[in-house]
Amino acid sequence: MYRRRASPLHAARAGVTSLYGLALVALALVSTHPLLLGAVALAAVAAGVLAGVGGDLARAARFAVPLAVLLALVNALVVREGLTVLVSLGEVPPFGFVDITLEALVAGLLIAARVVVVVLAFALLVATVDPDAVLRGLRRVSFRSALTAVLATRMVPVLTRDARRMDLALRSRPGVDPTRTGVRIAVVRAVTAGALDRAVDVAATLELRGYATRRRGARPARLPWSRHDASVLAAALALGAMALWTATAGIAAVEPYPRLAVTTTPATLVLAVAVVVVALLPFASRRGVGGP
Repeated sequence: MYRRRASPLHAARAGVTSLYGLALVALALVSTHPLLLGAVALAAVAAGVLAGVGGDLARAARFAVPLAVLLALVNALVVREGLTVLVSLGEVPPFGFVDITLEALVAGLLIAARVVVVVLAFALLVATVDPDAVLRGLRRVSFRSALTAVLATRMVPVLTRDARRMDLALRSRPGVDPTRTGVRIAVVRAVTAGALDRAVDVAATLELRGYATRRRGARPARLPWSRHDASVLAAALALGAMALWTATAGIAAVEPYPRLAVTTTPATLVLAVAVVVVALLPFASRRGVGGP
């Protein structure tokens, strides 16, 4: 969940910080080179720690790492390409005849690393971008969509609390096993019915207040650009340019099949260092960042 912190990423306007986070995601998507992925991961983690959201990134990593390990194992078992056979497992239902190759294993590990890095970058984006500010910026584009998103994000915590209270009430009843499938289905059914009832009530209230006829939101007040807006935007544009350069110049190319080939040149090293340095440059000045 977003909480305002005293950091340049929080002080910058929401659109600018969103570009910063998306630039890190783009860098992780353009190549699976281990140096580049390591640089993006280091940049995201360091930026998260400096922004005071390191705990949010740690929780995201706890979700991403098991998923990444699963992807690596599946890739090694399923992919039949690669010339360097490490283990021959023979016939393994339901995969058929399985040969685990070095190339498939390394490709799976690189894919897993990319998943972790992308999750970290998105976690940084979610933890440092004010969702209400994003929706305020979108309301002139599509007022109804922005209003729907606002209501959805506000209703999720309410429905979560309802589900917890219902589950607690069932657990408190004597003779009821909360682990039974029928009990869980009853909780889900009750929460769903409550959600539909709330939706009808909210829709009726909004219609009475005239939201059904409103077309566009009022123009938001124009705020002057701060030093943090400029520094974060400059870093985002520079990171985006690096992603475009990486995708077109092939300076961080990885070809896992049929034989593993990882292109590492001085330009690759410069790119990795530049990603970390540029991503952390906005934190060089913390004047006027404000607080919670």
